[in-house]
Amino acid sequence: MKLKTLFLALASALLISPIAFAQAPIVIKFSHVVAKDTPKGKAADRFKELAEKYTKGRVKVEVYPNSTLYKDKEELEALQLGAVQMLAPSLAKFGPLGVREFEVFDLPYIFPSKDVLYRVTEGPIGKSLLKKLEPKGIIGLAFWDNGFKVMSANTPLHSPADMKGLKMRIQSSKVLDAQMRALGANPQVMAFSEVYQALQTGVVDGTENPPSNLYTQKMYEVQKHVTMTKHGYLGYAVIVNKKFWDGLPADIRTELEGAMKESTRYANAIAQQENDKAMAAVRASGKTTVYDLNGKEQVEWRKALAPVQKQMESRIGKDLISSINKESAALLLK
Repeated sequence: MKLKTLFLALASALLISPIAFAQAPIVIKFSHVVAKDTPKGKAADRFKELAEKYTKGRVKVEVYPNSTLYKDKEELEALQLGAVQMLAPSLAKFGPLGVREFEVFDLPYIFPSKDVLYRVTEGPIGKSLLKKLEPKGIIGLAFWDNGFKVMSANTPLHSPADMKGLKMRIQSSKVLDAQMRALGANPQVMAFSEVYQALQTGVVDGTENPPSNLYTQKMYEVQKHVTMTKHGYLGYAVIVNKKFWDGLPADIRTELEGAMKESTRYANAIAQQENDKAMAAVRASGKTTVYDLNGKEQVEWRKALAPVQKQMESRIGKDLISSINKESAALLLK
């Protein structure tokens, strides 16, 4: 009798378990290194909301902000190993991964406006760049905007000559290294999560960031001077583990793609607004002096950084750099 009861229990379990398994949500761990109230942080939360809504709970998105799960240097390897499913790393991260073409986004003054930027990220150039990630086991889903960068330090930075000898934190990027050296500064590669303390203790003298990062990470509290150079761009690529993405049911993948498109529109719509608000808050704090370059000074900064494009042609690709410059020219002619 006991044997019969056990057999019936096992049979019931076999019948029930596929149903229970089917009802278990697919978990997407989404890790990033910035604060929740940055453009990227808010866009990640919006994706979570939409993904869970559109899939009717069949997908659960767990967002881990502020390097709570992985730091800059760790997160790409974690994605490739399948420890996380989704990231939105800055575009500079793909150079060390072996996809050097992404370092075109680091070139100083390559994007004269957001209009040119969007022509690149939303057009054929952007699509071809994302495709280059697939051999690395990565699917590129979208580009998310943040903004143009400003320089900060504990000394005034009115001209390129003021940068001479300063230890400046950068992301791991040969282009950013060349940029700082062109200005006479000493580039220091450092994880984003370590920058505030390094600035506070004088391990580095300054850094570059969009205002939203400068403000939300409280870097402005330990930097006496900020200059509105707008010399470079910081954006992100939203990426997923290829094996995980390809293994999703087709209908789930379609819903997630829809959620990503909507999240991308949201991210790009709020980026400038969030940076403007952050810069206003930095100015209002009274903790750092904000300097706006005049026309002559802007020309000096551009002239000092102009050689970097030529210097990086062999690394990034002359044709790619040329194609972005052509997009700029085409927009100016309109």
